[in-house]
Amino acid sequence: MSRQRRIRMAWVGAIAVPLLVLATYGVATAAGHGNAAKPAPGGGSASPGNPNGSSSCGPIPALNPQSFPASPSVTSTFNPLVPGTQTFLDGVVIDKSGVKHPHRITDTITDLTKVIDGVHTILIYEQDTQDSQLQESELWFGAQDSSGQVWLFGEYPEEYSGGQVTGAPATWLSAVAGAHAGLVMLANPQTGTPTYRQGIAPAVGFEDCATVFQTGQHACVSSGCYDNVLVTDEFAPNDPKGGHQRKFYAPGIGTIQVGAAGGVDPETLQLTKAGKLCAAAFSQIRQQASAQDQRAYTVAKNVWAGSPPAAQTLTAQLSC
Repeated sequence: MSRQRRIRMAWVGAIAVPLLVLATYGVATAAGHGNAAKPAPGGGSASPGNPNGSSSCGPIPALNPQSFPASPSVTSTFNPLVPGTQTFLDGVVIDKSGVKHPHRITDTITDLTKVIDGVHTILIYEQDTQDSQLQESELWFGAQDSSGQVWLFGEYPEEYSGGQVTGAPATWLSAVAGAHAGLVMLANPQTGTPTYRQGIAPAVGFEDCATVFQTGQHACVSSGCYDNVLVTDEFAPNDPKGGHQRKFYAPGIGTIQVGAAGGVDPETLQLTKAGKLCAAAFSQIRQQASAQDQRAYTVAKNVWAGSPPAAQTLTAQLSC
C-alpha cells in the first residue's frame, strides 16, 4: 500500500475519527512519515496504459543519483528520518454497527539502508494495527538529495490475516516495471508552488501527488501544540472517490495529523507519541525489518530480485 493510501486506509462502511482518549506524551526529537502516513491496494491509481501518469500532477521529477550522498541522511525540517526514532499515529475506526476500533500506525526509522535506482536509501519500518491485530507491515525507503528534497523510492507492504502474511501485491521499487521515485517533501515548501508527484508505479496502480496548502500554522493534537506547521493537500488523481488528505507536519517532528477533505471512508489520525528507542527494542525492530526485506525476495520476487539486501550502515540515535 502506498504512503498516500496508507493513511487513506479504507474500510467498507467505516469512518475513522481521532482517538483522543490516549495519554498525551511529551515529544522528544522524532521522525515523521510524510507517508506517513499507510498510505489499501488500488487506493491511488495510475492507468497501466499511461505510464507517465496523470498530467494534473505535472512531470515526473528528474532523478539524478549523483545528487544523493553515499550514506543517506534525511535532515528535512518537516520530514526528518533519524535512525532510532519512532512515532505513533492513532485514530478510531467506526464500523457499520457504530462500534469503535482503535487503529494505530507505528513508524520506526531504522539504521538499515538499501540501494534502489542507484541511490542509497534509509529503510523505514511501518506497522498498521487495528484492534491490536497487525493488518499490514511495510518497508518504505526514503532519501534526501543535495537540494534538500526528500524522495520516496519504493514500498514493500505485506498484508496480514490471522497473523499470517497473505501477500504484498502493492510492492514497487523505482526503476522496476516502469516505477519512478517521487518527492515526499520539498526542500522549501511554499504556497503557490506547483503540485508535485510523490511517486508512480503503473504496474500496481500507484500514483500520488501533493500540493503545499498552508504554511506557518498552529496545530494542537494529542501529543501537544506546534507552531510553524506545514499543511499539504495530497491526492491520487485517478481515484477521485478517494478524495484528498490534509497532512500536518511540525518542524523537527514530521507528521502530527492526517485529516480527510472529502472522499469515501475518510480517516483522521493524530500523533500521540514520538521519541527515541532503547537499544534492545531497536535491535529487535531491526531484526524484524531485515527479515521482512529478506522475505520480499520470495513474496515479491519479481520486484525485489534485482535489489541488494538491506544492510546496517547507519548509526542510530538511541535513548538508552
